[in-house]
Amino acid sequence: MCGIAGKISLNSKNITLSEVVEMTLAIKHRGPDDDGTYVSPNHKVVLGHRRLAIIDLSPKGHQPMSFKNRYWIIFNGEIYNFQEKRRDLIKKGYKFKSQSDTEVIMALYDKYGSRCLDHLRGMFAFAIYDQLKNTLFCARDRVGKKPFKYFFDGQTFIFASELKAILTQKEVRPKPDYAAINDYLTLQYCPSPSTGFTNIQKLEPGHFIFLDITKKTFLKERYWKLDFSQKLDLSEVEWESEILQKLEESVKLRMISDVPLGAFLSGGVDSSAVVGLMAKNSTRPVKTFSIGFAESKFSELGYAKQVADRFHTDHTEFIVRPESVEETLPMLVEHYEEPYADSSGLATYYVSKLTRQHVTVALNGDGGDENFAGYPWYTIHQFSLFYEKFRLLNSLVAKPLWKLIYEKCPSTITERAVRFSKMIDKNYAQRYVDYLAYFPKEEKERLYTKRFKSQMLGLDTANILAGRFQESGTPDKLDQAFYTDINTYLPDDLLVKVDIASMAVSLEGRSPFLDHEFMELAARIPSSLKLKNLITRKYILKRALKGLLPAEILNRPKMGFGVPISVWFKDDLKPYTKKMLLSKNSKILEFLEKDYILGLLNQHQNTAVNFSARIWALLTLELWLRQHFS
Repeated sequence: MCGIAGKISLNSKNITLSEVVEMTLAIKHRGPDDDGTYVSPNHKVVLGHRRLAIIDLSPKGHQPMSFKNRYWIIFNGEIYNFQEKRRDLIKKGYKFKSQSDTEVIMALYDKYGSRCLDHLRGMFAFAIYDQLKNTLFCARDRVGKKPFKYFFDGQTFIFASELKAILTQKEVRPKPDYAAINDYLTLQYCPSPSTGFTNIQKLEPGHFIFLDITKKTFLKERYWKLDFSQKLDLSEVEWESEILQKLEESVKLRMISDVPLGAFLSGGVDSSAVVGLMAKNSTRPVKTFSIGFAESKFSELGYAKQVADRFHTDHTEFIVRPESVEETLPMLVEHYEEPYADSSGLATYYVSKLTRQHVTVALNGDGGDENFAGYPWYTIHQFSLFYEKFRLLNSLVAKPLWKLIYEKCPSTITERAVRFSKMIDKNYAQRYVDYLAYFPKEEKERLYTKRFKSQMLGLDTANILAGRFQESGTPDKLDQAFYTDINTYLPDDLLVKVDIASMAVSLEGRSPFLDHEFMELAARIPSSLKLKNLITRKYILKRALKGLLPAEILNRPKMGFGVPISVWFKDDLKPYTKKMLLSKNSKILEFLEKDYILGLLNQHQNTAVNFSARIWALLTLELWLRQHFS
């Protein structure tokens, strides 16, 4: 796992080595083992690399790496089938100097051009400069596990693994993208291609960029998307076999490493399955790592210990306490670099830090929920389809009744019931957004200042998700939801969380459930086998794992990787939060209403309604604005 950076001039200006060295120093944490640069003969292209050595630890794995004295590559990621592709290429006459997957990518590009991406199984973000044709080919993996961010003004193309590298360059004048902030306040992240900064974008998953430097042309194209329209007609027993076989293959591929390797273990179904399959395919005890909290209802350590004992792992635990959050949070906001409000990023950082003390690579269970209907909202939205038949009853009875109950007995449950009753009259995509939104559209009417409201007029985050529902290519509403989450929430929130938190401490994360071949198989499973009878989530996955995991793990309620911020905002973090959000120096008060924020804090403090997610979103936004625009 590594960090990449580059700068390309499309005019008469030359690029200096020092400009890109400055970029690589900003992302040194992504690759502490080695660094390197390449300057093209015409001084129009400079590439930089930071290396975290995982495969081929010899100096031959150094980057930027050349091939045929023509191609130069900088690469971040792992290609799990590179040995197989290397053997095929040798039969076709290709010769290699190293044992690395990096060199194989260049050979595949030489052979197949942009179609080289069809041959890669793994996670990646890379750039290949063709010195002969003066072109740059950049690509990001299918699901978006590895980041690729860029600035392009028609004259200069700047790219890197992280924004902090791009922001070092004088051509880039950072300004907040308020349309992206509007989306963030709905979703808790900036949806691709936005980053929160104007004129800086992130390359979407499954896309490539082709830059012809001589002709000054820029092409961005999609090369992969999941197909949910082609279902396989198999029995449940056949599906169980197919799922388990493909998942085990995905796990085994991700156990290839020349450095110590372990796994995150939450005690949930997905991470437990990964650990179980690792143990099955390992001759030594698997190293597992778990994180918990002093607040017992948020801690899954007991479940994780049960799994660790079952598979005889070398297990390590860590407890997070609120007194460390005040100090850690500004640093974490700096690492996440975009507006980002998923509080579980805090826990992911701590477990990554703990894990890195023992291993360099850690497998995880990310992707199980999106592939197999693991989230509660899939049940809610399938139920909403059924409830559409009673719209009149909802309008006349349920909506006013729940509003009255919420006013008399405010709680998180009644607040959600009010939200559900309001969304029934809307289309599926809009209600999907409304139910999940941190700040629903109606709340933004009170949150935004009059001026900011007028600036955001006509912008609706629901349109972004509606586009994903439409492009899914399937009439099945549940499959549409899977497709939408896989193309928004997964890459822009969950994968960002793991990549940034792990790379902040120079740890590589690997996700067997996100193997693209495994995902293509999962997309062919009928949605009715994932969400059974509206209430049984992950039905067919749990059936497939019944011989591997104990019933207590398979049947336990889903907790999610939650952090007890609801408790912290009432106690330990209360003074800090008020100081940050309501002082005369608060940046968010330039476009958000102070009275609304004060009311939000008071309601969370004095009622049973849990507004911690909204408060966390405002707090991290405030810290982000102070760091970049003070």
